[in-house]
Amino acid sequence: MTTLEAHLRQSAAEHDARRRSRPQVRVPPALPIAAKRHEIVEAIRRHPVLIISGETGCGKSTQIPKMCLEAGRGVSGMIACTQPRRIAAVTIAHRIAEELREPLGRTVGYKIRFQDRTPREAYIKIMTDGMLLAETQSDHNLLEYDTLIIDEAHERSLNIDFLLGLARTLLPARPELKVIITSATLDTEKFIEAFNHPPVIHVGGRLYPVEVEHMPPESFSRDMDESDYVEMAVRAVERLKSRRQPGDILIFMPTEQDILEACERLGGKHYAGTSILPLYARLPAHEQGRVYSVTGPKIVVATNVAETSLTIPGIRYVIDTGLARISHYQPGTRIHSLPISPISQASADQRKGRCGRVQEGLCLRLYSREDYESRPRFTPPEILRSNLAEVILRMIYLRLGDPNAFPFVDRPNPKNVKDGYEALRELGAATGSGRDADLTPLGRRMAPIPLDPRISRMLLEAHREKCVEEVTVISSALSIRDPRERPPDKANLADQAQAVFSHPDSDFLTLLNIWRQYHGAPGSPLSASRQRKFCHDHFLSHGRMREWGFVHDQILSILEEQGLPAGPAERREISPPVYAAIHRSILTGFLSNIAVHKEKSVYQAAKGREVMLFPGSTLFGKARPWIVAAEVVRTSRLYARMAAKIDPAWLEELGGDECRYAYSEPRWDIDRGEVRAKERVTLYGLEIIKDRDVAYGPKNPDEAHKIFVARALVEGRVKDPPEFLKLNLALQSKAAGFEEKLRRRNIMVDERTIAEFYSRRLAGVFDLRGLEKRIQKMGNDGFLRMSEKDVWLAPPDPAELALYPDSFAVGDKRFRADYRFSPGAEEDGLTIRIPSPEFAAIPDAAFEWGPPGYFRDKVEALLKALPKNTRKQLQPIAHTVDVIAREMKPTSLSLFESLAAFVRSRFGLDVPARDWAKADIPSYLKTRLVLTDHAGKEIASGRDPAAMRRAAAPSAMPEDAPEWQEARRQWERTGIRSWDFDELPETVKVGHFLVGYLGLEAGERGVDIRLFRDKEEARASHERGVEALLAAKFAKDTDFLRRYLLIPEEHVKAALYFGGKPALEKKMQEKVRAELFRRNIRTRRDFEAHAASLNRAMAETSHSLHETTMRILDAYRQTREALQAIKKPAGSNRALATLAQEVRTELDEIVPADFMDHHPLERLKELPRYISSLWVRVQRGRNDPEKDRKKAEEAQPFAQALAKLEKRAAGAPPDLRRAVEELRWMLEEFKVSVFAPELKTAYPVSAKRLAQKIKEINDLFRP
Repeated sequence: MTTLEAHLRQSAAEHDARRRSRPQVRVPPALPIAAKRHEIVEAIRRHPVLIISGETGCGKSTQIPKMCLEAGRGVSGMIACTQPRRIAAVTIAHRIAEELREPLGRTVGYKIRFQDRTPREAYIKIMTDGMLLAETQSDHNLLEYDTLIIDEAHERSLNIDFLLGLARTLLPARPELKVIITSATLDTEKFIEAFNHPPVIHVGGRLYPVEVEHMPPESFSRDMDESDYVEMAVRAVERLKSRRQPGDILIFMPTEQDILEACERLGGKHYAGTSILPLYARLPAHEQGRVYSVTGPKIVVATNVAETSLTIPGIRYVIDTGLARISHYQPGTRIHSLPISPISQASADQRKGRCGRVQEGLCLRLYSREDYESRPRFTPPEILRSNLAEVILRMIYLRLGDPNAFPFVDRPNPKNVKDGYEALRELGAATGSGRDADLTPLGRRMAPIPLDPRISRMLLEAHREKCVEEVTVISSALSIRDPRERPPDKANLADQAQAVFSHPDSDFLTLLNIWRQYHGAPGSPLSASRQRKFCHDHFLSHGRMREWGFVHDQILSILEEQGLPAGPAERREISPPVYAAIHRSILTGFLSNIAVHKEKSVYQAAKGREVMLFPGSTLFGKARPWIVAAEVVRTSRLYARMAAKIDPAWLEELGGDECRYAYSEPRWDIDRGEVRAKERVTLYGLEIIKDRDVAYGPKNPDEAHKIFVARALVEGRVKDPPEFLKLNLALQSKAAGFEEKLRRRNIMVDERTIAEFYSRRLAGVFDLRGLEKRIQKMGNDGFLRMSEKDVWLAPPDPAELALYPDSFAVGDKRFRADYRFSPGAEEDGLTIRIPSPEFAAIPDAAFEWGPPGYFRDKVEALLKALPKNTRKQLQPIAHTVDVIAREMKPTSLSLFESLAAFVRSRFGLDVPARDWAKADIPSYLKTRLVLTDHAGKEIASGRDPAAMRRAAAPSAMPEDAPEWQEARRQWERTGIRSWDFDELPETVKVGHFLVGYLGLEAGERGVDIRLFRDKEEARASHERGVEALLAAKFAKDTDFLRRYLLIPEEHVKAALYFGGKPALEKKMQEKVRAELFRRNIRTRRDFEAHAASLNRAMAETSHSLHETTMRILDAYRQTREALQAIKKPAGSNRALATLAQEVRTELDEIVPADFMDHHPLERLKELPRYISSLWVRVQRGRNDPEKDRKKAEEAQPFAQALAKLEKRAAGAPPDLRRAVEELRWMLEEFKVSVFAPELKTAYPVSAKRLAQKIKEINDLFRP
């Protein structure tokens, strides 16, 4: 308590000292507000809120803070007085300090952006309204102040409305707080309602009468129009000067550019002894101060900063253009612009009130009385003409709460608030809404930028993309009216004149072209007169072009303040990368305005809308697959205006959380060891990615787990099965084999039970990586190993199993027996595989008996197939079957001869063997034979040994055989130019046992359908035939390949190693065709579906191949140069010579002259890394050849093994050739790991893995 009491005593002492130290207040008696001094002071003391309505120049801005001091305020906290503009805050602070007869920085301080001159002991703090709002972030209740003066409240800017709402929330929580609202107009009713009817004090202003003269454009010249307001103002000054009546002149102009131009023109008039002074917010402080310090006659040319915030002494004449920059939000474009607009009546009256202070005044309005009377009485509050996305962004940033709950004087429409939140989410600036709203890191960067959120988002992206210079030009253009004009009577002339600006793919770049040509070449800009002529010649509005420049400079200034400088203004060529950077930046601001081509100039836009390109767009009539538009506006129909071609590949990254993902066709991928699925990505309802192959586990862990268990573990579809799986599959295979043999499904548990076994132990695991981690976590794989009780329902009787042998002996040969229990299937029953040359020596009888386990069923089927009269003599059939099965033993005779003999001897019935052979019995009871060629490839199959014998004979069916010729007549066609048939089957039956292979064949006169004897030959020919059909279908569309797949100048030299520039460009074109068109498509539906997907794929594949080829050429050139560099030292250094020879050989093997023909695109993408590893090897080897030799020895044994396997693989089956090919690239990855490990390998590789791979391939070669 002692400490607390001490603090209280100290605080009270400081409060008393501060009260006693208050400066003496003097109010200049000449100011109109002096007459209301005692009334105002008393009102401040008695009421928490006071509204003061004072005419311009009455002294309220400088005197009310001092009257607050007189009323006892400023003791418990400072008196905060806000101003809308920095220039006003600084000027007023200086004036108050001067009137208190003390230096600035003692009693009075000020705070503006980047400058705070407020001492701790100050009583009065003049600050911009934005600075006071910013302080709420650290001092939410503004406890540093006991009085808030919100000056110039009539301007109703967003900051002022924020402060008014904040004051309403603070008053109940801080009853000691005083709030004073000042307004320069009589429009105080809304303030009165908002603050529960506080007292209102009106203060008069003007001391002398002011005459108003209206001087519309026609009063100057018939040729003059409203756009010549600068010239009109200059002429108005001439008229005033001609009257020879002294007095300073104040001219109101809408923009800084206008001010500078007017000052230049007035300076050329050489008015003797007259100072011509500009005044605008961005003018340096010492320049602003000249309007007060300069003595003698002066002409001040100012923006509306001089309308209410500042009172310039000595002004007798006001020249009012009636124009100002007034912020305006365009909902159609969602762009916040600053157009030059007519001011309201209230603003015009404020300007009039700037004169008549020292003597009678004159206000010259450069517009008619009718124009004045037709204008709105007051300027609408900024919140009603603002983008609510910007409002909400600032409110979240300033922690002002939910806009729907915030006590605005004019409450915004809740629907517009909702739209504002949606716009911020689209821009990636905010999450949630209302009280749950929060800024993203991007939003926190956007919030301090005083620009429309869409523009600030574009500029931030442009900074990241390094294209700020171009995007600033485009952003500023979007903030004004289009400068292009198209007079109805000169429409064709305008179109021709403006055609020079057109960019074929982008209206935005058309604007950039206009800007660049208007401003001239860097270092030699066009003069003002030449700019005017340029505008006239090209039908451009000179006023809007100047406005464009002003907005551009404003944006550059803002970026500089935010630490985002545009950098030096360089004029870059719009290359594809620059085009992409610019339009990705634009997309971030207009993401919901994307659209995909539908037909002609009609596009399917986001959120279910259909739009047409605006006819004035350079893209009109040119089908671009995807576009973005700056504006979607409805007139007679919905139009997309200001559009550009975009690459849909950009959209997913830019769309972020706005993208929606759907998955289909999940499947187990044995090569990757994970579940994959087709991913469909949509953005605002438009499909931006179709059928992308992705890992499914992270997307849907539960479903991926089920598929992983079912396919990988239950079915065993794993490339390199772990030990537990091998054991479990062996158990399952054994049980399944018993079921196949015994033809029943009650031996082994079902797949569901096996899946449950794994799922209980592997919850959350959905791929092989996860499986390995779980096993590591458990210590071993014992928990996953099955026992027989986990797999078997009821183990079969071994004696019964013995009736189904695994192989059959014929003479000294033994052939494998396979059993299938699959009624109706071709493989049902017993299958014996026999090499074709050996089949001729085997008697037919060898296949009639079949396995002993089938004997009883076969006998029963044969008996039931006998004629009825014969069958009656063997009744009851069941008994006869029992007798035959029990007593008849296998003999060397055929089954049918043996059966005939037994029935004759046992039952006295003569049934000839030929009758038994003719019996129609279930096919599974007839042994199925498969004949194979020397490579183990099936050439014929069937259950009739005699027919099979004919099929197995040498030259079983020559090409002129009737069956072959008939099949050719049935299937072959010529001169096909489009896919005009439904399906082309892969195989067709020729005769009874041979199979023919159908395929397309590309010819000189079109495409033919041919019947092939070899499957591989048919497939290769067919894929080229499909390629030819697709190439014909896309003949016009593929023209772009020749234009796009060009080799730039810097790579021409490297291209010489591969046949030269034209040859390699042609190879790239052929490669794209092969990659996209060469397909094993068999149906019209699949053909059309694939064709439909090619428009986008063509551009993507071309870009990918072009980029990859350039990287290959660059790496190849670099490596060849490295080899050249060691050529001379290698002449005297054997180790270096060996290194050079090995690298040169490997380089030629990896990228031979025709490398484009040897590798698919995915393999080509790896070549730059392999070539770069050779370069690294040369660089390191030249410094330490011995170390290189040792590294080479690590790879040498595997290279030798590969060479042997490649020889053996010649003519081997495709799967063996593929395995050897995989080994080759595995060895390349190993070399990368040895010679250039920093380049990383595409997958884990080691000497151990290579040795294992070689062993596996050698095992495959064994019979």
